[in-house]
Amino acid sequence: MLHCLNGSCLCPDGWESRWVKSDWKKDDNVAGEWNHTSGKWNGDAEDRGIQTSEDYRFYAISAEFPEFSNKDKTLVLQFSVKHEQKLDCGGGYVKLLGGDVDQKKFGGETPYSIMFGPDICGYSTKKVHAILTKDGKNHLIKKDVPCETDQLTHVYTLIIRPDATYSILIDNEEKQTGSVYEHWDILPPKQIKDPEAKKPEDWDDKEYIPDPEDKKPEGYDDIPKEIPDPDAKKPEDWDDEEDGEWTAPTIPNPEYKGPWKQKKIKNPNYQGKWKAPMIDNPDFKDDPYIYAFDSLKYIGIELWQVKSGTLFDNFIITDDPELAKTFAKETWGKHKEAEKAAFDEAEKKKEEEEAAKGGDDEDDDLEDEEDDEKAGEDKADSDDEKH
Repeated sequence: MLHCLNGSCLCPDGWESRWVKSDWKKDDNVAGEWNHTSGKWNGDAEDRGIQTSEDYRFYAISAEFPEFSNKDKTLVLQFSVKHEQKLDCGGGYVKLLGGDVDQKKFGGETPYSIMFGPDICGYSTKKVHAILTKDGKNHLIKKDVPCETDQLTHVYTLIIRPDATYSILIDNEEKQTGSVYEHWDILPPKQIKDPEAKKPEDWDDKEYIPDPEDKKPEGYDDIPKEIPDPDAKKPEDWDDEEDGEWTAPTIPNPEYKGPWKQKKIKNPNYQGKWKAPMIDNPDFKDDPYIYAFDSLKYIGIELWQVKSGTLFDNFIITDDPELAKTFAKETWGKHKEAEKAAFDEAEKKKEEEEAAKGGDDEDDDLEDEEDDEKAGEDKADSDDEKH
């Protein structure tokens, strides 16, 4: 099984013969256009992908391949993505779909089987999505897998195996692996708390108890909270007949310790917090094909982007992880160093242009000041002549 969907493989008549642009959001005039390009910086100008080109737009495009099921087979979904726009908020993920899809209507509401790839939005969301759809419900991976956030090309790989294990790779390096059973809540739990269980009346769940040996000191409750200030003196001008009998102001009593509290000790009869016993879940039904999809027939990209510039390329769907790894090496791997050099050069040029522009602005400001001064002098000369 090999479905290679980049700009040239299996596309002898060009990428537009393979990929179908959706009409989704066109009636609302917010559908973005795709460009076939290698981007502003690249390692090979002839290696072109498809790139979002307009800001504040929805994007939807898909390609069909021979329908298959991954039952009893390994499924590998791999592609490269580059965010040239220094993405603040937007996706770089793709979807695998099955059944019959009207590609011209493909959009955000179209059911899909798998969604996979990076998603970035602000500081809180910088992760790899891995969503598996079963019985019409989308199940998000429970693991947090960070994605790349720079402006270079990166390769994302999802591998799902017949033993219900999976791996997520970025740039041919494994970032996450585990069990589909454990890392997605697709099936109900095997065991649940017994809903009929009740805590026994004699269950002692008090970890600490009052110390029976600790007794309140005699006279403790007679200690006043405040006492007359012993340093206070009746003012010399105080008149008992006019001002009444003088009493010293009160101050906090240093002997007062607040309400008496009996010390606590560990309860020798403590049985721990009571928990209902676990029982087999009557609603649990194992699914040996939890990893599998009966029909996979399309790959689609459906995005909303505030800033455009995301470039997708080198899609491959196969049952051979080594083939996918080799494919990544021969595409992204061959050109990554050259792309990085091109990016660094582009950044250097950008900085130089901004610096030059800043200098021009300063020169313009200086010229404006000189013009203002000259205009002031000319006006003064003119006024002198009038007088």
